[in-house]
Amino acid sequence: PFGMDDLKIEFDGQETPIIELVPGQIITRYRKEIVTEVPDLARDILKIVVVERHHDTGNIGKGLVKGFGMTRGALASSVAHDSHNIICVGVSDEDIYAAVQEVIRMGGGLAVVDQGQTVASLALPIAGLMSDRPLDEVVTSFEKLESCARDIGVKISEPFAALSFLALPVIPELKLTDLGLVDVGAFKFIGKQE
Repeated sequence: PFGMDDLKIEFDGQETPIIELVPGQIITRYRKEIVTEVPDLARDILKIVVVERHHDTGNIGKGLVKGFGMTRGALASSVAHDSHNIICVGVSDEDIYAAVQEVIRMGGGLAVVDQGQTVASLALPIAGLMSDRPLDEVVTSFEKLESCARDIGVKISEPFAALSFLALPVIPELKLTDLGLVDVGAFKFIGKQE
């Protein structure tokens, strides 16, 4: 169990590490910018979290990401390579919390939340990675997820694929795990938010 207070990030006026998406790639760029609040929609900077889901550790990695283009809502997924914890990007802590809770409620899956309400979801009850539903149902649900993601401002193609690789700490340059941000080139944790 966790609450919205567990999603807070404090800023100290110094440069903050930011994961920058590279369109069409699973690599990211490691940026540093001064951030005083999040979201910073003018600079397309959003909060991203990874919630551990396998061992009841209570670990929540928190960071910032640039490049989704979202103007409201949140996206969450239990498909997050390679550990497959719950990963979520969003505009507000309320929407992030609601999206993570929807994935938990489904026993794994993908969700789009807008103003605290789930607007699209796809349950993946088999290890949080696979569906037990017929292919046509899965395709229809996934197409609705991507459409709803565009409705909340997502500009990148295949946002759930992009999201799934942001937790993979072996692909450069900066990634997020439930233990915090990883500088892949230096192979070390950085900027851990407590």
